Amino acid sequence: MTCTDAVVDVRHLAKTYGEVTAVEDISLRVGRGEIFGFLGPNGAGKTTCVKMLVGLVRPTAGAGTLLGAPLGARAARRKLGYLPELFRYQEWLTAREVLRFHCRLAQVAHPGPAVAGILDVVGLSERADHRVGTYSKGMQQRLGLAVALLNEPELVVLDEPTSALDPIGRRDVRAILRDLKARGTAVFLNSHLLTEVEHVCDRVAIVSKGAVVAEGSIAEVVGRQSSVRVRAYADGTPIESVLRHFGTVAQEGDTFVVSGIGREGVPQLVRALVDARAHIFAVEPISLSLEERFLQIAGDAR
Repeated sequence: MTCTDAVVDVRHLAKTYGEVTAVEDISLRVGRGEIFGFLGPNGAGKTTCVKMLVGLVRPTAGAGTLLGAPLGARAARRKLGYLPELFRYQEWLTAREVLRFHCRLAQVAHPGPAVAGILDVVGLSERADHRVGTYSKGMQQRLGLAVALLNEPELVVLDEPTSALDPIGRRDVRAILRDLKARGTAVFLNSHLLTEVEHVCDRVAIVSKGAVVAEGSIAEVVGRQSSVRVRAYADGTPIESVLRHFGTVAQEGDTFVVSGIGREGVPQLVRALVDARAHIFAVEPISLSLEERFLQIAGDAR
């Protein structure tokens, strides 16, 4: 990724409040048209980092650019869409009124078509003229997403955008994010719903104690296969003694789980079983989910 491709490019960001360190050392880059997941346990510094990116908080140390401009620059904010985790609109306004107001703030040239179009995108057209106070949490979340997308931003920063949505709503948001990606819009997604992250993100970063502890594609962060499940038997040769050459062995009924082997060791394991004249019924690499890997990393970082 070249510098011109990066919509977010920060190096060694840190933020302290008195004696409290909220962010210790964050470096990351996000490319155009990329959906980037920003993950971490509560208190890891994610929200503070997001606030530094969008210019709501000044970093204590470090520097970076957002859409080619220094962090906090007004020029970059005009091309930014932002949905914070906690937001509230006036309950006596309708969704259409909220959006028209934000059109004025963002200086949208043609507010009428823009509002109608974004209401359709987030599925609120039929409730556009109902007061926000009558909306469910999920509908309010859709309205917040509409506000974030109203000015056709080049970068969208979303903090827990699906937290209040039902499965249908989460599916709809995934479709919206994929459409943004197809149009070249970058998405910076902060979420605790790791299954949602697995569905849509190109790359992720995991943060713990204010620093990035893992970054890369889902496959890279989850890691290469580290265990394999084997179901086999041999006359006169204990299967376990063969498998011990390749890692730690645990027996589960009529199967064995070999831990610490790695993907590249699986063919050698199969060859060893064949040499031992074993009857092989199954050799199954065990894949970690992003959630399982996240729990491993977060636990190790404590």
